[in-house]
Amino acid sequence: MSEAKIAAKAPVKVTLEEGKKYAFCTCGYSDKQPFCDGSHREDAPDFKSYKFEAEKDGDVWLCQCKQTDSAPFCDGAHKDL
Repeated sequence: MSEAKIAAKAPVKVTLEEGKKYAFCTCGYSDKQPFCDGSHREDAPDFKSYKFEAEKDGDVWLCQCKQTDSAPFCDGAHKDL
């Protein structure tokens, strides 16, 4: 599998809605960061989006460097880039 493109070296704060399903970009090529727009199909075919359902309403920090071990959430991995 190829490496993910670093979309940004900082997380992004987003507001999630409880029960809503989201598709997190894992490849870094999406123009709708941090969410998937299907760009991996052409730009990074080895990647798939990471689908998740929000457990509660509220603000969270989602990874944009694509190096997190806690997808889709930021774990601070960008600090080592």
